Amino acid sequence: MRRAVCPGSFDPITNGHLDIISRASRLYDEVYVAVMINKSKKGLFEIEERIELIREVSSEYANVRVEAFHGLLVDFCKQRDIPAIVKGLRAVSDFDYELQMAQMNMGLTGVETLFVPTNPTYSFLSSSLVKEVAAWGGDVSHLVPAQVLEALNKRLGKG
Repeated sequence: MRRAVCPGSFDPITNGHLDIISRASRLYDEVYVAVMINKSKKGLFEIEERIELIREVSSEYANVRVEAFHGLLVDFCKQRDIPAIVKGLRAVSDFDYELQMAQMNMGLTGVETLFVPTNPTYSFLSSSLVKEVAAWGGDVSHLVPAQVLEALNKRLGKG
């Protein structure tokens, strides 16, 4: 069975994230979405809320599993026999950082990283940007799935 992981904080998941996950689900038999737990950062959504939102918006992909992880991504991969990490790249600046991570992961455990160019529609999109625009009352309905928009509005006191 061919397995891969799409890691991230997903606070919240965006249409850009979902695009990468859906593309990975067509390439691999099983795709894990690993939701990073960073105890030093307070997210807008709790880990459990992020996991539930990701499960809802990715439910059409029967081969996608969603789990939280804390620590090294390569340990997550090793525990689940996952040989590949799938990452979306928006710009050259993403590549500079992600290449270092990919080389470190390869050196630590031999886990490969597959870079997928982001759909140009989402090339500017990030969770941070979505949260900021939504907090100031901007329309992000075209940037996130409907369930995420509803959760965002509720969290920000707009719905």
